[in-house]
Amino acid sequence: MNEILKPLVLVTGATGYVGGRLTPMLLTEGFRVRVLVRSASKLTGTSWENEVDVLEGDAFDTTSLAQALNGVSVAFYLLHSISSGSNFDDLEAEMATKFALAAKNAGVSRIVYLGGIANDRELSKHLRSRQVVGEVLASAGVPVIELRAGVIIGSGSASFEMLRYLTEHLPVMVTPKWIDNQTQPIAIINILYFLVEAARAPSDVYGVFDVGGTELVTYRSMMASFAKVSGLRRRIIVKVPLLTPKLSSMWVGLVTPVPSSIARPLIDSLISKVVVDKDKSVLKVLPLPPGGILSFEDAIGRALESTNEPTRWTDASLPWLPWDLAPTDPSWAGGSLFVDERTQTTTASEEQIWKVLSSIGGSTGWFGFDWAWRLRGRLDSVFGGVGMRRGRRDQVVLRVGDYVDFWRVASVEHGVSLVLRAEMRMPGQAWLEFRLHAALQGITVTQRAIFRPRGLAGIIYWWVLLPFHALIFPGMLRNVLTTAESQGIASKQ
Repeated sequence: MNEILKPLVLVTGATGYVGGRLTPMLLTEGFRVRVLVRSASKLTGTSWENEVDVLEGDAFDTTSLAQALNGVSVAFYLLHSISSGSNFDDLEAEMATKFALAAKNAGVSRIVYLGGIANDRELSKHLRSRQVVGEVLASAGVPVIELRAGVIIGSGSASFEMLRYLTEHLPVMVTPKWIDNQTQPIAIINILYFLVEAARAPSDVYGVFDVGGTELVTYRSMMASFAKVSGLRRRIIVKVPLLTPKLSSMWVGLVTPVPSSIARPLIDSLISKVVVDKDKSVLKVLPLPPGGILSFEDAIGRALESTNEPTRWTDASLPWLPWDLAPTDPSWAGGSLFVDERTQTTTASEEQIWKVLSSIGGSTGWFGFDWAWRLRGRLDSVFGGVGMRRGRRDQVVLRVGDYVDFWRVASVEHGVSLVLRAEMRMPGQAWLEFRLHAALQGITVTQRAIFRPRGLAGIIYWWVLLPFHALIFPGMLRNVLTTAESQGIASKQ
């Protein structure tokens, strides 16, 4: 299709959870995309930053809005101010008013807005604000398709991250009475599908439509399902009538990294029954996704899937991410991850360093404290693990899939990087990574031990072993490089 004939859409909130995922999907579906962001630097690391028209500006500024909406056919309104303080509802109404008028003046054909299901009599301040924003957007005369969703299931979603951390960290939970309120969660992939379809809908389709998953669940059953899918033991949940939303948000702030400014409004919303009104179902106007709507457990499983390879080294926040985490997601998204990182520069050549790294494990050992490694292997054997008895298939060459004692080669790039994945028994997943890159003084080698805990046992496991890590890992890297330097000197003599 000729580029000029492709419809131009505007995505606001492109650095947010939904916008950061919607933008590449729109590009894939053949749209031209413009994004309005406060800082273009927040797009760094995305695969699509050079494929969109980026406009820096403020959604409260009429000039920025006029520029952003110029020539736009469909505008996606994905803005919110939930973390801006107690008056976030006033700010959201003001921002929506300016946007609606600017869209009207620019001749925009349609606004697509993602709000929240608001069918209960008792609405929280957050859900009421979402409802008001939709009404304000429609008041200027531009046709609006408002999709109202409940809890969105996917790595990076604030609601899902709260569910993840609470369930992972707390085998026993004391919860308020709303733990048994009903909700209808939906997978992020399904939300994105309906947003794209809303942009394509016939011109006579507009109004408010509810979007939800296939099942009615309670927050209690959501936690139980998360524990089941992620391999955790059954969580014990005790309901008490005394916990207010304020106390609950303080508790969430204590045991999860989700900011309280976000957690409090979301927890307030849990007092509401968030269920689709069948008379307002999105399926009355938009087609069902080709693969159907994911079940709740399938949505959790999809969110928890991790890649078998590390992400790009430039991903500074989380080096090992669930597959659907985006570079624009907050640093607290993606679940707990612990990293022990050591960096050292050496005069040894890249070839000499790689030769030493390629010999690690087996008969060569682990370059220091081999007794500790053997002890760990014996403990692993006692509990039914592989232990250290496998050694190595080849003491010189490493290939993907090769075993190295109780590790397996997950990734290898000659002269650049080596990643080993742990296969010993432990409450979580672990990797050991080495990476080489040129520096002014020689070659810099970075060694990282990465651990993703499974439940509270995994977190305790990491902290118990931390003193041993502080003893073993610095010496390992130092001895690897000392050996490489010695072999380099010997080869020159």
